[in-house]
Amino acid sequence: MRLRFFTLDVFTTHRFAGNPLAVVLGADGLDAATMQSIARELNLSETVFVLEPRDSINTARLRIFTPLRELPFAGHPTIGAAILLATQRAPEMLNRNGIVIALEEEIGLVRCDVVRDASRAILARVVAPRLPLPGAPAPEAEPLARALGLSAADIGFARHIPSRFSAGVEFVFVPLSSRAALDRARPDPALFPAVMGEAVGAYLYTSETVEPASAVCARMFANGVGIGEDPATGSAAAAFAGVAHAFEAPEDGEHEFVIEQGYAMGRPSRIILGSRIEAGRLVAVTVAGHAVEMQRGELEL
Repeated sequence: MRLRFFTLDVFTTHRFAGNPLAVVLGADGLDAATMQSIARELNLSETVFVLEPRDSINTARLRIFTPLRELPFAGHPTIGAAILLATQRAPEMLNRNGIVIALEEEIGLVRCDVVRDASRAILARVVAPRLPLPGAPAPEAEPLARALGLSAADIGFARHIPSRFSAGVEFVFVPLSSRAALDRARPDPALFPAVMGEAVGAYLYTSETVEPASAVCARMFANGVGIGEDPATGSAAAAFAGVAHAFEAPEDGEHEFVIEQGYAMGRPSRIILGSRIEAGRLVAVTVAGHAVEMQRGELEL
């Protein structure tokens, strides 16, 4: 069996930045164990396998694997796969008015609008399949700080306190008082897993940013998925809309801001988070970003 695969850098317009992603096409003949083995071999934060959709009205079905486990939804795999499928299957439509990509994922149907922006770079905007929901209480500041190699005084700013939210995948969100604290963070492998519990990772964030146009600077340290730090985490960004709504209380209307991530890793990433508030309630979330193709090849199985 020969399968085509591509790698892309996602949440960036430049190669060697953003979050690397592998996309394997025509994967219908693979079972889950083989998919997991391929993801472990490629050893990127996620590998996407593209299959025929169950409903022919949709574009494709995706299965998303980290090196250690399958995920029901993830942002950068969805964006990267949508951009690749748009460029492979309908480049003429993409060059005119853009294209809608409908992806069947384990979490459900995910809609992606793919367009060329004013700079001619390709951007995908994903409608989050689930609205963010708060989880169990977050860890207390003291044990959380120890697990992250920080002090309790580093945790919190304005009205922000640690929290748990999920938009399909749960994260512990940790507000930090400065970018200096964000840069110092180093999870302790002896303490970190127990403090995180079932959460996929700790999403550390601060309002002190590298780029003036950004609203938030973040880092994500993963828990039990086979990677250490992630350069860009779209599923966490989708859940972060719940954090922003809980602690910032934005007014009714459409909101959009940029989260920067990956700068501490030398992989600058820019995630565009959108939300809509009606009568004080969060009613819609979008995650958008660019992607560029890095390489292509064949897997022989």
